[in-house]
Amino acid sequence: MTPAARLQMAIEILEGLDKTAQPTDRFLKSWFRIRRFAGSKDRRAIAETVFSAQRHRASLAHRMGADTPRALVIGALLEAGADIAALFTGGDYGPAPLTEAEQRVAGAAPQSAPDWVIGEYPQALEDELRRTFGDGLAQEMKAFQHRAPADIRVNTLKTSRDAVIAALQEDGIACAPTPYGPHGIRIAGEAGNLSKSHLFESGAFEFQDEAAQIAAHLCGAQPGMRILDLAAGAGGKALAFAAAMNNSGEILACDTRGEALFELEKRATRAGVTIIKTLPLDHGQPTGLFDAVFVDAPCSGTGTWRRQPELRWRLTSERIAYLMSVQDKLLDQAAGLVRPGGHLFYATCSILPSENLDRVVAFRARHPGFAPLNLAENWGQNTPPGLGQDFQASPSRTGTDGFYCAGLQCG
Repeated sequence: MTPAARLQMAIEILEGLDKTAQPTDRFLKSWFRIRRFAGSKDRRAIAETVFSAQRHRASLAHRMGADTPRALVIGALLEAGADIAALFTGGDYGPAPLTEAEQRVAGAAPQSAPDWVIGEYPQALEDELRRTFGDGLAQEMKAFQHRAPADIRVNTLKTSRDAVIAALQEDGIACAPTPYGPHGIRIAGEAGNLSKSHLFESGAFEFQDEAAQIAAHLCGAQPGMRILDLAAGAGGKALAFAAAMNNSGEILACDTRGEALFELEKRATRAGVTIIKTLPLDHGQPTGLFDAVFVDAPCSGTGTWRRQPELRWRLTSERIAYLMSVQDKLLDQAAGLVRPGGHLFYATCSILPSENLDRVVAFRARHPGFAPLNLAENWGQNTPPGLGQDFQASPSRTGTDGFYCAGLQCG
């Protein structure tokens, strides 16, 4: 494909993304699956253009005075100093020539922009984000504009971190231990085809951001415990619990999405885990009491903006209000399932106080028998930044996704 044809395809993909709720990476996979003529270099270049337009949508739209896919791509080219007229000719399957209006914008000097445009976040979230980051908001939002690294968690039921690092390096993959997670490895650069590697297929590791690994570790799972993973999804944390428990005890993983639990069952088989039972919540509800209940709550995903930049621009106040109601409902359900003296953990991949601390405060008002834990007390050495009574992670603070975790003890 010519450079112009790549740009036109990027524009068409951005148009498609404006009409779907699919994540960008999944949409791209589907798009290229039926367009085999796009080679690997073409796909990589097009994907980079699409992700860049999503990450910098606010500033590009501000520069262009419009947020159409075509305007975003032109804005990205202006920022890169490209020869736009040579690419927008209408030939070679490329985009149509620039209109007079586009030419005027392209030739004009960029105007000063407000903080939310520079920071690439929705203006409606500014107050919320300042509650979280205060004077550090600009630095934090800048960190969210970069690509996220690939982290993996070593499955200690099958191998050790040192052994996996050695095997990866032997295969020419640069990697190092994660700074804080005791079983994590951070891949330097592209993860390549690790998901198709023998190491992965043998169950030696799972893909999991270090912040999620830290949250799972904070639960203090031990052999013989009975743990409930409520809203477990595909079970990344349930698998981490199983490894910490040395595959001894019981883990019940629940979710409304049967397909996610089916994926967990496949992952558990690969990992050699036998103590996880799955329960689709439309088939039944968890019963009995648990030593620990982990509420991995559905949330805005604001902490994953590096990986899913499109989420910045899809979030609405109505969606946040709905999610808060779901979070409260899950916490209330969890409260009745924790044994006396047991622990309740609440986690999100959100950076919004309304989904994090506010939900915990509201829960304690409804359930005064629960007292807050100090999560940092039992961590040991090399305490992650953001870990105190609760855990608040972010790309700038911890080098991870944005994440929140709090712990409570049942009186």
